[in-house]
Amino acid sequence: MTRPVTLFTGQWADLPLDKLAEKASDWGYDGLELACWGDHFEVDKALESDSYCRGRLDLLTKYGLEVWAISNHLVGQAVCDRIDGRHKQILPPYVWGDGDPEGVNERAAEEMKNTARAAAELGVNIVNGFTGSSIWHLLYSFPPNLPGQIDEGFQVFADRFNPILDAFDAAGVRFGLEVHPTEIAFDVSSAQRALDAVGGRKAFGFNYDPSHFGYQGVDYVRFIETFPDRIYHVHVKDVWWSDTPRRAGVFGGHLDFGHMDRYWDFRSPGRGNINFEDIIRALNRAGYTGPLSIEWEDSGMDRDHGAAEACLFTKDADFQPPQAAFDSAFAREEA
Repeated sequence: MTRPVTLFTGQWADLPLDKLAEKASDWGYDGLELACWGDHFEVDKALESDSYCRGRLDLLTKYGLEVWAISNHLVGQAVCDRIDGRHKQILPPYVWGDGDPEGVNERAAEEMKNTARAAAELGVNIVNGFTGSSIWHLLYSFPPNLPGQIDEGFQVFADRFNPILDAFDAAGVRFGLEVHPTEIAFDVSSAQRALDAVGGRKAFGFNYDPSHFGYQGVDYVRFIETFPDRIYHVHVKDVWWSDTPRRAGVFGGHLDFGHMDRYWDFRSPGRGNINFEDIIRALNRAGYTGPLSIEWEDSGMDRDHGAAEACLFTKDADFQPPQAAFDSAFAREEA
């Protein structure tokens, strides 16, 4: 049996879950990866009402859908970030509060602990998300970084996330960091450093998304090969990058997605540069049997068309690992 194909609901949070579930069912999805914003999955309601999670599950069942993971990227971003006015637009009012940066960091951390508890109430054991980073602004290293500044940033991450991971352990839930620019980990090297910072504890792993690696020049297949036992969830998301120089390079030139001068842009699965066959083969070698969850983003395509097309593409791209060597039938049995 091949892996279930799900749709991450984050880019659809403007729609009520009931409406999106109906669409996803018609498009052929097996389930939804519920975002913890919009009305799709509300952490506070999940912990306040015994009937809330049952209601979410009943709604999905109505459309023949299941759920294997929830995601709280937006709140996770505020755990380690240097807080400013941008965060107000992505956080629940009770997490933003008065906007005092230290208070926002603390409330975001508590909300991530509650997200683990809410996931357990829903009956899922994976929460995907972001961590934010107190050192992302030091990426280019000019003025030159001071000795120990990067180490300090990873220590801040460990200090803030280890108590969160304690709550995940207590709930029997694992956290899947989507390795991504602006997070504490954004490539293979920084992912290893983040894993080391939390002592390699099993509650911390990765929501693998190849689209954030390709345009950076990061080997997205090697990521799977480096962390085969830490791939807790998989996003199917594609990206295009130019084979010739552009006016705006990898850093984007402060141009909006879709601008013709960009060097790279997200594309609907199968329409970018990511080699998904190589990814499926690597996931098979790693023993990953969880969902393939489509995070659909393409600034040049209608999203309903794209979501339907992406479901078909992903189901066609997936295949099972072999049960035996292809030439095993050639061997003679000993008398």
